Amino acid sequence: MDIGFIGLGNMGSHMARRLLEAGHRVIVYDTRQEAIGNLAALGAIAACSPAEVADAAETVMASLPTPDIVLKVASGPGGVIEGRRVRRFVDISTTGAVMAQRVFKLLAARDIVQIDAPVSGGVSGAEKGTLAVMASGPRADVEAVEPALRVIGKVFFISERSGAGQTMKLVNNVLSATAMVASSEAMVTGMKAGLDPRLMLDVINAGTGRNTMTEDKIAKAILPGTFNLGFTAGLLLKDVNLFLVEREALGVPTDVIATVANALKLTCDELGPDADVSAVIQPIENRAGIKVRAPDTQPKR
Repeated sequence: MDIGFIGLGNMGSHMARRLLEAGHRVIVYDTRQEAIGNLAALGAIAACSPAEVADAAETVMASLPTPDIVLKVASGPGGVIEGRRVRRFVDISTTGAVMAQRVFKLLAARDIVQIDAPVSGGVSGAEKGTLAVMASGPRADVEAVEPALRVIGKVFFISERSGAGQTMKLVNNVLSATAMVASSEAMVTGMKAGLDPRLMLDVINAGTGRNTMTEDKIAKAILPGTFNLGFTAGLLLKDVNLFLVEREALGVPTDVIATVANALKLTCDELGPDADVSAVIQPIENRAGIKVRAPDTQPKR
């Protein structure tokens, strides 16, 4: 299958690579020439614009950081909408349902079907092909691209309604963000009370408090002080705020998630939006006067 791929960042580069390794002909574009060059070295075909990608492939995928960038790439000057061959635009980004529906309508005017198919699983999931892919759009079109989507992860068909996949992704991400913030506060509290951080994780993960933060992220990025999960606090705050916009329109009370948004905003204000998401613990540590660190001093086997 000929597949266009736009956006070769931490996630997109791995997904495009996996499509190449699966035998697909992949045409790539990114604003960074280095990113294009890295994929071209693996056999991808380099393009000079989103429109050029859409000239070369019926299916174009995009993994982009913000809704505004998705809108520009999909429907702006030199965008996918100007491509002569494209028939489907598969948006792997997180944009929220409102933007997904807007892009769907704009592309539909040019007989291009938009499929929103956001993913979850982080950089490691993109690298291993174990992402959760939440697809929504006309079923026949989703089925047409499903073989390619299965290369990057497990595909869940959410709905034929545009934007439903985006809502599912936001529901997932606010739960992940809530686990990050709550686990950070709990770990700092336990550490200040004199508990050993590794023992805390062992107990929590054997009990009912376990979550993705305690099972993986704290040990990987916080205890050694590396803060390298590969996703920024600014992007997660964007996702949480998109969720808050949707829940406002639906009239659902979400006081806990609003508090999580405040914690992420504090992280961005104090450390910058490009800080790793695991750095959400640092403002808590700074106010408590203690750091949750435990470098691994065990001998390597």
